[in-house]
Amino acid sequence: MIERQSDKTEPWEQSLKRQLPMLGHRNWIVVADSAYPAQANPGIETIATTADHLEVLKATLDAIGKSRHVRANIYLDAEFKLVAEQDGPGINRFRQKLVRLIGNRETRVLPHDQIIARLDESAKIFRILILKSTLAIPYTSIFLELDCGYWTPQAEERLRLSMGRPPFASVAREQISDGELLETKMSSGGHA
Repeated sequence: MIERQSDKTEPWEQSLKRQLPMLGHRNWIVVADSAYPAQANPGIETIATTADHLEVLKATLDAIGKSRHVRANIYLDAEFKLVAEQDGPGINRFRQKLVRLIGNRETRVLPHDQIIARLDESAKIFRILILKSTLAIPYTSIFLELDCGYWTPQAEERLRLSMGRPPFASVAREQISDGELLETKMSSGGHA
């Protein structure tokens, strides 16, 4: 098992900087909230950053953005936009900050259990890096599935068609607008 806690000497920023050049398409980086479980799969490395969630996410997105070899497909838990402020104090402010940080990047939404199952399946063959933050709000983990930074899905489709093979099945994509991300299901008639 590759399990590392923050008691090691290398700061999480250095670990990310060191590992990112080795990661490629099909690897994942997760910026996880503080209650995210330590998974038993040996392909998953967990680092407790002791840092702010959005600080870790910004640093991770910036590092990926500066790299030429990878880009990130962003996944959020479907439950995230349904958490009410009364059940997750601070969620509304967090959503607003997250919208600004993610900007116009495409975001996909899946139920939490499905994302965890995808991570577990990927970790059988590929490495997963989990950067745990200090955030204590449920369903706020951000899942970054790395993809090739210099090859697009459209180029892959054209290649497969030229080979006489059908393209890979597309993953359903959902672009989240600011309004949708800020929507919450509130039983008390509150607003986001």
